[in-house]
Amino acid sequence: MIRLAIAGKPNCGKSTFFTASTLAPAEIANYPFTTIDANHGVAYVRISCPCQELGIEDCKACTDGVRFIQIGLIDVAGLVPDAHKGRGLGNKFLDNLREADAILHIIDASGGTDEEGNPVGTGTHDPIEDIGFVETEMKMWVVGLLEKNWQKIQRSSQQRSFSIEDAVAEQLAGLAVTYEDVVDAQRKAGVDLRKCTPDELTVFCGELISSSKPFLVVGNKIDLAPPEIIERLKSEEISFASAASELALRKAADGKFIEYIPGDPNFSINNPEKLTDAQKSGLEAIRKILQNFSGAGVQESINRAVFELLDQIVVFPVEDENKYCDGQGRVLPDAFLMKRGSTPHDLAFQVHTDIGEGFLYAVDARTKMRIKENHELKDGDIIKIVSTKK
Repeated sequence: MIRLAIAGKPNCGKSTFFTASTLAPAEIANYPFTTIDANHGVAYVRISCPCQELGIEDCKACTDGVRFIQIGLIDVAGLVPDAHKGRGLGNKFLDNLREADAILHIIDASGGTDEEGNPVGTGTHDPIEDIGFVETEMKMWVVGLLEKNWQKIQRSSQQRSFSIEDAVAEQLAGLAVTYEDVVDAQRKAGVDLRKCTPDELTVFCGELISSSKPFLVVGNKIDLAPPEIIERLKSEEISFASAASELALRKAADGKFIEYIPGDPNFSINNPEKLTDAQKSGLEAIRKILQNFSGAGVQESINRAVFELLDQIVVFPVEDENKYCDGQGRVLPDAFLMKRGSTPHDLAFQVHTDIGEGFLYAVDARTKMRIKENHELKDGDIIKIVSTKK
């Protein structure tokens, strides 16, 4: 299962973002280091179910054509500058990021907290200064991990049979760094690891983090941000969110007070006569936020991380290509996230190891045509796997 980590300085709204995404309990407070131990929860990516374009009316796996696919979400302790040297919760934070495939770097777009997460008043701190610092801390952490044995590794690299790329990948195996990641980062950094300088090693580690742990910056508390800060942030390649608004909407929907699907740009109120004036006023204030920013941004940020950073597609396996159902008659029962470039054989293994081992061929359920084992799957494909095993 894909896992995203929520990272950033203390008190920028990470735990609110986590709770809004998962409705799992996390301590939320207006002071630094509220989160000490990482919180783990289940979030979802939002997609359009193909049932509507196919004219299928009995699909139970979606709501009005909207479907959600499970991913993991990790809310880690707040990070302060020089964490790689042990400041704040330091290496405890960095260690929590090993499990993540990609990282959502939450910044306080309101400018209401300083670089260490202390409240300073809205608009006082420039949030653009926070962009990039998590990547820097991770880069320097990896440098520290490699430096411990770097002289020995470089000496060994003089042997013809020794692969320094393999050695680095093995040293960083806990970060899920692969040989391919190392080769790619070395090429992008323009360095030769066998004889690189300390500065070149740092550049290499930066490229390695960028490729193996991609980042998406999310400007949170956008509803509190002064207009001039919003305009400046729009020039950056970031997402915007109001996690507090999303959390309020999901709790209201959970309590049946409103109809709201996460990621929608609006909601409807159930039985408004049962709400207090204060509740109505609060909901209408949130509605304006959704209108101003085309939604609360939490769901969009998760989707961007999965589909843009991690380059995932969605594939629907079925057993009956004519009725688009499984052996029990359930229409489009499963939706799998897969790396772009995956094949039907990859899908077979994802369904079950036995199915993959007995793979014979696949059928495109839309065209009813047989497709090759090495055919590149497309986003939204509906595929029947034919295997010797079930």
